[in-house]
Amino acid sequence: VQLQASGGGLVQAGDSLRLVCAASGLTLQEHPVTWFRQVPGKNHEFVGTILSSDDSTYYSDEVKGRFTITRNSAKNTVFLDLTNLKPEDTATYYCAARRRYFGLSRLPGDHRYWGKGTQVTVSS
Repeated sequence: VQLQASGGGLVQAGDSLRLVCAASGLTLQEHPVTWFRQVPGKNHEFVGTILSSDDSTYYSDEVKGRFTITRNSAKNTVFLDLTNLKPEDTATYYCAARRRYFGLSRLPGDHRYWGKGTQVTVSS
């Protein structure tokens, strides 16, 4: 099983990015997929999740209205669209998946599968 996040980069405040979470060895449609972010010296911070049951999405208050999670089942990928980026969004972004058909959790420890992160840097 492997997850891989990609799409990060260096952008200016107000710009947009699309992050991609691609999977091999598991079918993402069957798993809740969560995006976390982390800055050096701090724990993983919940960004948002998409459930496997009905593709419901949930977001942290910090990103609600600016970030959107969607799924492309045919390509076995999950996207995180980041808009109106702010310098405080600078972090390494990770995608993670829970076990099949599990429910919502904002806790990193509840996620079994993790990918390597992708760096997002927002300049002011």
